[in-house]
Amino acid sequence: MKDQIDRPGDGRLVHAPADHPPVARPRIGILVANLGTPDGYDYWPMRRYLSEFLSDKRVIDYPSWKWQPLLQLIILSKRPFTSGANYRSIWNHEEGESPLMTITKAQVAKLREAAAARFGDGVMVEFCMRYGNPSTASVVRRMVAAGCEKILFLPLYPQYAGATSATANDEFFRALMDEKRQPAVRTTPEYFDHPLYIEALAQSVERAYAGLDQKPDVLVASYHGMPKRYLMEGDPYHCQCQKTSRLLRERLGWGEGAIDTTFQSVFGPEEWLRPYTVEHVAELAKAGKKRIAVISPAFSADCIETLEEIQGEIREAFEHAGGESFTYIPCLNDDDAHIAALMAVITDNLSGWIARQM
Repeated sequence: MKDQIDRPGDGRLVHAPADHPPVARPRIGILVANLGTPDGYDYWPMRRYLSEFLSDKRVIDYPSWKWQPLLQLIILSKRPFTSGANYRSIWNHEEGESPLMTITKAQVAKLREAAAARFGDGVMVEFCMRYGNPSTASVVRRMVAAGCEKILFLPLYPQYAGATSATANDEFFRALMDEKRQPAVRTTPEYFDHPLYIEALAQSVERAYAGLDQKPDVLVASYHGMPKRYLMEGDPYHCQCQKTSRLLRERLGWGEGAIDTTFQSVFGPEEWLRPYTVEHVAELAKAGKKRIAVISPAFSADCIETLEEIQGEIREAFEHAGGESFTYIPCLNDDDAHIAALMAVITDNLSGWIARQM
């Protein structure tokens, strides 16, 4: 054990022969993962990204012989143009990247600072994307090369779903298959009911409402959708979304009916979880609810689904139906309360691996 820990500055083990390859100082890695982003909004970057995403069996589980010809020959001949236009409308042109990438970098910068303060310099914090870059495999390789003998993997999805948390874990485990010396690993469970996560959501609502002249008639909690069939097959996502809304309502001290739970981003011919956000906000407007606010508790960072879909299609549906005031409450992003919640999840899951610095 002494040989494994006591390493000189040049990367050699103390008692190793002169020709032994350099060995990095042992560290603990924290790897956070988000969905992903295209490298650009032109046709080919969009096509590569969409092909990877829509070929994931966790996302669309149709038989390949049936789905791939439809995807490659029809869907991907047109969709990269429309999706690219949507991305272009929200693109961070100054940094040359999507808002999701910009926000994730900011989140990780704060997590690095918090981890260093709490655990010292023996911890490495990085991020990867399930689809696109930086790929999970490339970041795992870099962390192992940097000496990470233990890695905690944190998918940035508060609620568990097979199409988000599970596929991120799948990709992480696939990356480990290529490592000669696999690190010890842990994956974090969903954290939708963590008190600090709920507190961060509640604070974001309170801040938004404090800046309004008149309180909205209803708060719509819009979660990413999934086929209803997945719920019937055992995916807990729907139930966890419902509980998130309830816990948020209780923390805010509001009565029943003050928060509506809906689902967005419907794709394909199947029935998805209902009610659909785009239809529900129109129904609210027609029913006389002229002022609404929308929050997206399933997204850890603002992205195409929030910046373009909610503030575009969903807002337009509400206003077209007679709605007068539409307030979008941003995702938690790199808000300090969000970082505190993530650090609490990280600390809980590092138990036994590392001691907090005093």
